[in-house]
Amino acid sequence: MEYFTHLSKDKRLKKALVSPLPLLRVHPHAPLRLMQSIMSQQLSVKVAHVLHERFYHLCGCKNPPLQQICDLDPLKLRAIGLSHAKTSYIHNVARFCLENKITDRRLRSMPSEEIIELLTAIKGVGRWTVEMLLMFTLAREDIFAADDLGIQLAMISLYGLKRPEKPNDKAFKSRLAEISAKWSPYRTYGCMHLWAFKDNPPL
Repeated sequence: MEYFTHLSKDKRLKKALVSPLPLLRVHPHAPLRLMQSIMSQQLSVKVAHVLHERFYHLCGCKNPPLQQICDLDPLKLRAIGLSHAKTSYIHNVARFCLENKITDRRLRSMPSEEIIELLTAIKGVGRWTVEMLLMFTLAREDIFAADDLGIQLAMISLYGLKRPEKPNDKAFKSRLAEISAKWSPYRTYGCMHLWAFKDNPPL
């Protein structure tokens, strides 16, 4: 694969490139997948899946219209296991996407940084959440998630970096971005391999 050959030029990263990973695919219903990402935060994959299924059951389908989500009783959302904050954020996303006509077609036509700027205007949606949407819903190949702890830990290990004392150390994240620049235009795949390396580092 072209991306694999390109990333292999980085001798440090090459240690994490055990074998090529599946190529990214574009998925529909970006606003809903953004809500699912919010629901899944700080939960295991198994628990998040159960929560998503409860949400679908509450809505009566897997792709509910935005207006239907806007109209959902907050108490019913809380009853399926969502926190007060997540319930509020789900409504925020639905209302914002409805009012601003956020569609798959519109997002697919926009540059990545413009999408980040647009969607982080929603209360409860941070840059990391939008970066995950760009990677795994819109299949953008050149996204680097500098705020992701797994990425940070993997790069600390591979590049012999000193772990910062503060979580949001700007100099540290700037260094990570500098290193990742050589992976462009395949930084998303670099991140994917770093996640795999963190979970299953080669002996």
